[in-house]
Amino acid sequence: MAAARGLVLSRPVTFVTGNAKKLEEVRAILGNSIPFQSLKLDLPELQGEPEDISKEKARMAAVQVNGPVLVEDTCLCFNALKGLPGPYIKWFLQKLGHEGLNNLLMAYDDKSAYALCVFSFAAGSNSEPITFSGKTPGKIVPPRGPNDFGWDPIFEPDGYDQTYAQMPKEEKNKISHRSKSLALGLGFATDQDGGVVADATVTRERLVGFIRGVKNDCCSSSLSIRVVTKFSHRSLCPKNRLIL
Repeated sequence: MAAARGLVLSRPVTFVTGNAKKLEEVRAILGNSIPFQSLKLDLPELQGEPEDISKEKARMAAVQVNGPVLVEDTCLCFNALKGLPGPYIKWFLQKLGHEGLNNLLMAYDDKSAYALCVFSFAAGSNSEPITFSGKTPGKIVPPRGPNDFGWDPIFEPDGYDQTYAQMPKEEKNKISHRSKSLALGLGFATDQDGGVVADATVTRERLVGFIRGVKNDCCSSSLSIRVVTKFSHRSLCPKNRLIL
């Protein structure tokens, strides 16, 4: 039986991805915190809001796996373009490349953007998924660094003079949109009784969170989650989502 302190599952969580780089990064961020396995599934590509897309994929994956699943959707959002490409960044990148993505902002002085990661966890085929969202602000720049992981070469996070691609992996994993989302997911899994959410491998610059009010049925549609950090204080109900 897989157990992560507060969350007890009959089977290990299946992280649904066919992206080797993404899997490598998730393993580096989570370490041994939560036992999971990976599986590539042929899920349909959906359109809509990032959280809705992620939750629907989690529902479909949970049915196929017949067990607990974790799915992820990542967005790159240009503020000058009202959030585009957003969840469609994969296709924009395939068609336009790094240079083309820069060209989309050629007519705009505002090069600011943010990277958004939405993880959705479903405990089983009959469970309502719960989402964990992390966001890192930055700006779009001409490509710098290794070209081996999506749009990393053109995204420079605020407060840094390096792109994601140029940053040491350990440094990127401390501040990335993915690590922020996983920090909330880890907190939910490891501390459902309202204790401190903290882990050496998943931090938000010394993130300390408190998760309260979680029922025994962690995926109930009436779930009420209270998130308290030194950065924010939010009550999220009944949408089943956590945002960092």
